[in-house]
Amino acid sequence: MKKGILIVNLIWSVFELTAQETVKDSTVVNGLKEVVVTAQFEPQSLKKSVHNVRVITSADIQNLAANTLGDILNQYINITVRPSSNTGRSTVSMFGLDAGYFKILVDNVPLVNESGLGNNTDLSQINLNDIERIEIIEGSMGVTHGANAVSGILNIITKKSIKKKWAITATAQEETVGKEFSLFNEGRHIQNLKVAYNISEHWFVSAGSTHNDFKGFLGDLGGKYYSINDGARGYSWLPKEQWQGNALLSYKKNSFRAFYKFEILDEVIDFYGLAAQSGYNSEYGSYKYGEDERYYTNRLYHHLNVVGKLFSRLDYNVSFSHQYQKREVEDFRYNITYDVEMNNSKNKDQSMEVLYSIGTLSNFFKKKRFDIQVGYEAVKNNGFAVVDDDGNQTKEVRKGIDNIDFFAISEINISDTFSIRPGARYSIQSLFDNQYAISLGSRYLLPENFEIRASIGKSFRTPTFEELYSQIIFDGHYFVGNENLNPEKSTSYEISLKKKTVFESGSILSNSLTAGYIDVKDRITSALTGYEGATPVYEYINISQYGSVNFSSTNQFKTENWNFNLGISLTGTSRTIDNLEFSSDDRYLYNLNINGSISYSVPKWKTTFSTYYKYTGKAQQYVAGTDEYILSEIEPYSWLDVSIRKYFWKDKIELTIGSRNLFDITNVNQSNFSQGAGHSASSQLLLAYGRSYFAKLTYNLNF
Repeated sequence: MKKGILIVNLIWSVFELTAQETVKDSTVVNGLKEVVVTAQFEPQSLKKSVHNVRVITSADIQNLAANTLGDILNQYINITVRPSSNTGRSTVSMFGLDAGYFKILVDNVPLVNESGLGNNTDLSQINLNDIERIEIIEGSMGVTHGANAVSGILNIITKKSIKKKWAITATAQEETVGKEFSLFNEGRHIQNLKVAYNISEHWFVSAGSTHNDFKGFLGDLGGKYYSINDGARGYSWLPKEQWQGNALLSYKKNSFRAFYKFEILDEVIDFYGLAAQSGYNSEYGSYKYGEDERYYTNRLYHHLNVVGKLFSRLDYNVSFSHQYQKREVEDFRYNITYDVEMNNSKNKDQSMEVLYSIGTLSNFFKKKRFDIQVGYEAVKNNGFAVVDDDGNQTKEVRKGIDNIDFFAISEINISDTFSIRPGARYSIQSLFDNQYAISLGSRYLLPENFEIRASIGKSFRTPTFEELYSQIIFDGHYFVGNENLNPEKSTSYEISLKKKTVFESGSILSNSLTAGYIDVKDRITSALTGYEGATPVYEYINISQYGSVNFSSTNQFKTENWNFNLGISLTGTSRTIDNLEFSSDDRYLYNLNINGSISYSVPKWKTTFSTYYKYTGKAQQYVAGTDEYILSEIEPYSWLDVSIRKYFWKDKIELTIGSRNLFDITNVNQSNFSQGAGHSASSQLLLAYGRSYFAKLTYNLNF
């Protein structure tokens, strides 16, 4: 905590010193307008947007030398990234609500995963080498983005143009995993190649490929070849190898634009059994073996987008997408003594196939005082899963979840300084009662470059495939889904105040204050609903209530060479959980986040020095004990990343070196950790694999 307070005081003192300069009108300064596209009628500046949009720039992504989206979002206040060493997945939560309430899109199209569309997205499966910028909107976005956009949305804007005729980029990145590294068997090794070409004035094409090879983290375990039967075989973080490829073809002429994008992901995760057992057969005699598994994930992504005008006036924007993701599991016995796999059996475990389309029509009126946008969103979602069944058997579940939505949004510019934006959506559901979402946003520009924004929105979250159809059955435990679940209802409120100050020197100081509240009704929770013989049966039902209140402030100061950022947020969450045996306390539990970054550029050296810091305060939640809910606490921790980025040889070569997790965080203590079935104990949460060092070398050829 002392480290966090020290850095906060340092950055804040800089803000106070710079505020003593003389102010001039910001309208005379060029280059201040940041254009955003998420939830807009058309691309427009941040200042004109009714929504409170936050932008993560390509410069931040480059300075961090991030290898997953989690490395980027880990520095963002109000967002908590939770990686899993057991599954290799990394997900995000906002305002205490998990990844099922937060929607991730690529070029305004939600991304498929094994659990659904846009939600519960694995951050480690997103290609970072094609990102132009990231736009984040907090709060209810159900009108513009449909179901499950309860706590917010994240839209990844990909690169679709180059300035020269040709652009060829080749990248190699080497990174330690804690203290573990070798060129082939330890650490993380990333390679990327991208080629882009302007075929003509109207046609553009690009293609790229990325290989991300994470060799796992041993920690206190012995690895794949460990043959002593003491429970220490395997990896603390599972090895994972990814291949990603993408291609883009675009055309533009006058007001007409179109692009087709294709992406493919192949991922392999290796799981090693902790026990090194003894075996014998006629071919090998006596040998040591482990019961191992291999998880294969494949994803195909197609996206066609067309933008233009109808009748020389109306603006249309239509996207069509086909996405498919599946996971296969290969079980086998690994012969440690002879380095041979035996009894291999490979089966499909999960899949999700989606046909998706969204379209809008706007610019109905000549006068810009009033405009309306109408649109539709259609989703056909076919899911497959292998679940447990009685008698130690399994069964296949194939279900479809479809919806077609219609929405309308109007933007009313009452004056040059005051705008309001009402909107409504009606969703026709195949499995549930039809749903609706409504919203009202406003923006008011005050003198002295003050901006006020306020919004209210009602949205909904539909149950996931797992909540509806899952079955996990083993000795003493029985956890099942519920096909009769109802969608959750939510209401969100937000108000923000922004101020931008431009000084005579050209320096810019930006400050914002935001307050928000989210209320969720009929939240889905697993509860004890009966007994199967002597075994308790836990089933998903609509019983919990949830409330979240958030206060945050972001501050940025830019000079010619310096860039300072400081953010602080306090989030309180209240959950009323009733498992039909006893209920939890509904008091608010608070979590403090502080982040700060400093970057300094030396133009003469073509070098940028960057530091990114985040403090995550104590997190609390109630977990089920034997006869009551017990308060579980995760201790606070601090995270620090540093890097140096330099250009060489007429900017053709870019070198970035640095360290991630400089404070060497691995485990954090979690008291009263729930172990299921009413048991709780103190534990440690495996958060990271310690301090790592990286070097990233990029060759840029533009001609």
